[in-house]
Amino acid sequence: MTDSPYIYDTSKPHVKEKTFEIVRELPGSSTRYIKSLFPIFTWIHYYNLTWLISDVIAGITVGLVVIPQSMGYAKIATLPVEYGLYSSFVGVSIYFLFATSKDITIGPTAVMSLLMGQTIDAILKVNTNYTNVTIAATFSLLTGLIALVLGLLRLGFVVDFIPAPVVAGFTTGAALNIAIGQVANLLGISGVDNKQATYLVLINTLKALGRTKFDAIIGLIGLLFLYTIKHGSSYLSRRYPNREKLFFFFGIARNCLLVVICTFIAYLLNMGRTTSPISILKTVPSGFEHIGSPNLDRELVSLVSGFLPGISVVLILEHVAIARSFGRINDYKIVASQELIAIGATNTFGSFFGAYPATGSFSRSAIKAKSGVRTPLAGIFTGALVIVSLYFLTPAFYYIPNATLSAVIIHAVLNLISGPAYIKQIWKIQFWDFMVFVLGVVFNFFFNVEVLYHFIILIRVVSWSKTCLFVTPCDGPGTIILSYTIQPIKK
Repeated sequence: MTDSPYIYDTSKPHVKEKTFEIVRELPGSSTRYIKSLFPIFTWIHYYNLTWLISDVIAGITVGLVVIPQSMGYAKIATLPVEYGLYSSFVGVSIYFLFATSKDITIGPTAVMSLLMGQTIDAILKVNTNYTNVTIAATFSLLTGLIALVLGLLRLGFVVDFIPAPVVAGFTTGAALNIAIGQVANLLGISGVDNKQATYLVLINTLKALGRTKFDAIIGLIGLLFLYTIKHGSSYLSRRYPNREKLFFFFGIARNCLLVVICTFIAYLLNMGRTTSPISILKTVPSGFEHIGSPNLDRELVSLVSGFLPGISVVLILEHVAIARSFGRINDYKIVASQELIAIGATNTFGSFFGAYPATGSFSRSAIKAKSGVRTPLAGIFTGALVIVSLYFLTPAFYYIPNATLSAVIIHAVLNLISGPAYIKQIWKIQFWDFMVFVLGVVFNFFFNVEVLYHFIILIRVVSWSKTCLFVTPCDGPGTIILSYTIQPIKK
């Protein structure tokens, strides 16, 4: 080095010095990283009685919705209803430790349940040595580990590369698939395979209308009841604003109320009979009877691995998209990578309870947000309600009519269908986005949802590969996600 004050030595530090520097900083950086994995420590010391009351109300309100919904979704996934409750319990009980969103409720969802049902069916056609439950728990473990690794590596940004119209078309198509697939159960018709392509399910259901049974009365009246309460409570809230909270809670509890009423009716119908005149759930095991380690048999893992990319993408995308939506609506920012850790930990841990893949639920998260939730700790109270149902209410579950659960499912999934306002928006913003959305809905009648999902992404990537490098969300009034702004590659 020269003595001149204007000339400096720019040689790079020695490798040994750099290594020592990294080692010295390692304890501090490691501590900061570990703390970042548990956002609860940034707000728990501010917790107070006001927050507690709000969280208890929100948690119990969501619990009244999640119990009947999760039982219905488990049937879509071709699993016994108790596994929907297992997934709900673990989802709401673990998430609060890792959450960056106060509104999200993790548990079974319609789209994920449909995917699981179709995937389990496809695997069993290849190998019948495994049970539906074993396959589902293995998926929960492996998808959880994938999400966990992506989150720990801070790769949450990959979600930004999935175009919104793909999500909307996929979700709308899946919602129609589920709703049409539940019509046969709603009417008490047996023998219709609802795991086929949607158009086949629709045709077979229409052909079987002559076999409609007494269940149809319970199912159709139940569906009418749900919509009457939904719109009636909304109208009364506007008509009598001073009692808005009362009508809101009554509207939210409509699923639970319907199940209670129909279960009592089914109980009366079965009094003094050896055979039930309607299709009912029958025995539901009490507590966590199926707790245990998931099966990691090499052959099963090999069978599952082919479906993992599609299932994992849907799991991650559905959760992060919903979390971001509520963050924008309620003016807070979520950390995508941390949310991946949250659903990763939830599903990994859940697999030991027999749970199947769970992710963020839009409908239950919306209810939670509107109920005035203050922190993610509200999930604890939802989980407590699920435990109460598992240990004390399972004898009553015996008489729940299957037609009633179908009514609950149809009522829930029809809300996932994109409305005219959204379709009009994407038409104005980008014609190709509109076509991708339409293809997503139309092709759902001919392919299962996983094939459809990969097909749409393939078209999207190939079509924009020469002009598109990345995408950014574009918001609009009254919508969750409208479209994505396409930006050309800079050469």
